[in-house]
Order: sequence, then structure tokens, then C-alpha cells
Amino acid sequence: MDTLTACKERNSHRARLRRGPRRAVTLVLALLLSAAASSGAVAQDARCLLDADDAARKAIPPGAAEAEGVHGTVAARDEWTRLAREILAELVGINTTHSTGSNTRAAEAIAGRFLDAGFPATEVEVLAPAPRKGNLVVRYRGTEQECEPLLLLAHLDVVEADAAAWDRDPFSFSDEDGYLYGRGVSDDKDEAAIHITNLLRLHAEGYRPRRDIVLALTSDEEGGSHNGVEWLLAEHPEKLRAAYVVSEGGAGVLVGGERLAHEVQATEKLYQSFELTVSGPGGHSSMPSSDNVLYLAGEMLLALRNVVFPVELNAVTRSFFERSLAITDGELRAAIEELLAEPPEPASVAFLSGIPFYNASMRTTCAPTMIAGGHAENALPQRVVLTVNCRLLPTEDRDSVRARLSAALADGVALEALPHKSVQPGISLQPEVLAVIEQVSRSVWPDVPTMPIMGPGGTDGRFLRERGIPVYGVNGIFIDVEDDRGHAKNERIRARSFDEGLEFLYRLTRALAE
Repeated sequence: MDTLTACKERNSHRARLRRGPRRAVTLVLALLLSAAASSGAVAQDARCLLDADDAARKAIPPGAAEAEGVHGTVAARDEWTRLAREILAELVGINTTHSTGSNTRAAEAIAGRFLDAGFPATEVEVLAPAPRKGNLVVRYRGTEQECEPLLLLAHLDVVEADAAAWDRDPFSFSDEDGYLYGRGVSDDKDEAAIHITNLLRLHAEGYRPRRDIVLALTSDEEGGSHNGVEWLLAEHPEKLRAAYVVSEGGAGVLVGGERLAHEVQATEKLYQSFELTVSGPGGHSSMPSSDNVLYLAGEMLLALRNVVFPVELNAVTRSFFERSLAITDGELRAAIEELLAEPPEPASVAFLSGIPFYNASMRTTCAPTMIAGGHAENALPQRVVLTVNCRLLPTEDRDSVRARLSAALADGVALEALPHKSVQPGISLQPEVLAVIEQVSRSVWPDVPTMPIMGPGGTDGRFLRERGIPVYGVNGIFIDVEDDRGHAKNERIRARSFDEGLEFLYRLTRALAE
């Protein structure tokens, strides 16, 4: 996924956030209620609607441990912590890259665990559009079949790993000095292992949820031609039908080892790339001229740098900036206050635009990412192609973005929108679900605010939101923004963060299954 990778972009502004004591930020339900009409939620039987307070009360037993007590202090919990790490180790040990790995092998290995635990074979399915691209779907039956299920979603595939660049085998799990290492430990095998463990735990405890709990572990989220969520929605849509989904896309934020915020991805940006083609006659390099297409391509790059899209806050990003006021101070806090004013103060918008994550949260962005041209070192190029990748606000129209880019280009420069599978991602803002997430989060981290965010990157949640199924990217795993290694060499997460995420998602799963 792209979203955790975006933590690196957040470093520049996280360092400016206040590190003193903070109060928990209460969800502004009035704002969320006003946005709920655009959530696209699947219509539910009125009897199945979530009662946030009741659900949280049932999922958070009196005296439940906070973060300081979660980490390996309760014997009953230790059993499941050990199992979660064992499953994570098994998943890391199975290569699930697109080039040489097998998602099917991982799906079948986990299916075996559920069958061994006593899940009916009819409720444990490996569904594959291609031999190496298996998807696992497990259903844990609830007591009220008229209620739409809770879907737990994670992907089994991982990005490629250059073993020569790693200090250890990327496909061998290790637990060293308080960190868990291996390809996928932060994206997304950590969440997969946690969801697997929690479902096995609920089954072992004899827990009967009100609604079905469905676990989907899928393929090709990171790339490839057999995206599991997209394929399941096309071929087996009933498998993913849900009242709401817990998935990747949000995480806890650690700055200097301090828990700063617990982010919940409630929407994400739309992906669209364009190709700009500059053509000319070419010629021999011994006879240069000022109309060299490389010069013109350079001018187009400078023109693109000056394309700035207008600020447009949606319900998610406005809430994000409002909550950020509680954990910022000084010039940054003043700038956010003036951004939220009507109209926004231009100087403050300019200040925030200099911080990549805030800039991406305020507007559609486009960036040149690739250039190709020329055919010989002693020949003037006849053609140069620039690739520009745009990340659109969920309410943005592709045609308007193309028009804005086109207006900045010189005559004769061809602009083509590249084919895409990106869909309109939608916004997930059900106040009762967000209230449950906050209450459960506060049961583990009492002083850490819950922050709805718009993911600057892309996840599989977009396919579900487009179908009207609300998706919440939340996992309770706190990531060091100064040491985020998602998609990088020597990928790792803190062992303590994994353990706390396990407990948080256990409580959240129970609450949302009510």
C-alpha cells in the first residue's frame, strides 16, 4: 500500500507538533452526521444498527489493560500474542511477491489453521483467479443473519525485496531488540496475522458475534494483474458484502517514541497518470538547434511545477485539521486556524503547502515521475515522454484535472490520460462506527487523539467504497515516522506496537460485530 509509505512525507510536519501532555480529542459527531449522507453505507435493517456505547461497553471489559499493561503482562493474552507472532513468522516466510511468490500458498497455509481449529470447511474458501493468486475468505457466523457482516480485510502479497540490500533474509522472520523484521511486517502481513489470530481467539473463547465476521486475505494489492478485492467483487460479490470494513490505511503515529495520534483513514485520493509527449524533427547532434525537444520538455516541467490546484477541504480533511489544533502550537497551529477560516488566509495556505502531507491533504496534486526520450547519444531526440502522476481529491473530476494541466502546456504538446483501474473512492463517515473506534482506542491509549485522515496513497478500500461499503483504515499499530520502513530494506515494526495492535483490533472486532 502507499499510505504507510506516506509516513516519510509526514516527518517534516510531525517534528513541529507539540510533544507535551495532550487531552484526548472527542469526535465531533455533529460534523460527522452532516457528512454521513455521502458515506454510501449499505442500507441495514434498523434492528442491526450499531449502538456505539453498548458495543464498546461489551468489547471493553471493566479493568481492561491500557497500553502500559497490554504488552505481555496477562497470561491469557500471552498465548495469543505468541500465536500472532508465530502466524506473522509463517506469513513472512512465504514469498508472496508478484514476480516469484505465491499468494495461494499463504492462503492455503492459513486455511489449514482455521480448519484445524474447527471452522466448517464450507466457511473456509481459497478462491483463485490464477494459480499463484489465491484469496482466502473465512466466515465466522453470527447469531443474527439479517445483519450485514463485519469485514476484516488485509492483503497477503508484498512488494519485491532486494535480498542483497538487506542485512537479513527478507523472507525470514526475526524478533530482535524489540523489533520484528521481515518483508511485510508493516505492510500488510502484520494486520493479516492479527486478524487471523483474533478470529481464532474469538472461536476458541466460544464468542458468538451478533453479525457474521468475514476475513478476506487477498492478492495483488501491491501490483499485478489479479487484484483480489477487485476480482472477488466481480466474481463473488456476496463474499465481501458488509456493513463496514476494517482495513489498512491508517496507523498510530510515533514521534520521538511518543504516541502522537491514532489515525483512521476514512477516504483516499484518486489515482490518475498522464503522459505528455513532445515531438520534433531530430537530427545529428553536431548540428544542434534551440528547438531541441529536450529543451521544450524542460520548459514543460517548469510549467507543471507552477500548476497549483485550489484548496478544497472535505468532511474528513476538515475534521483532521480541526483535531490537529489540539496537538500543535505556535506558527503551525496559527496557520491551521487560518486555513479553517472562511475564506482561508493565503499566507497560511502557502505555509502549509510547504509541508508535503498537509499540502496533499488540502488539494489535488500532480508530480512528474518519469521521463523517456532520445535514441542515440549522437542524435537529437525526436520524442520525449513525461509521465505525470496525479492524486485527486475524492470529489475531483478527472476531466477538470486534465484541462488544468493542458492549459499550462505549450501548443503541440500531446497530453494523454493513461488507462487506470482507479475508482471514485468515496468517503466513510458513519458517526456510530467512528465513535466506537475512538472509545476502543481510548481504552488502550487514553491520552492519544483519534484523527480521521484522507490517505494520500491508494488501498483496496477504494473498490469497496465505490460499491457503497464504508471502509475504515485503522490498525492500532504505531509506526515511527523517523524510522518507517514500509516497502524499504530491513522492514521492521516495534514488537510492542504489534502487541498493542493485536489487543486493540481484538476489542474493536468484538465491538463492531455487535
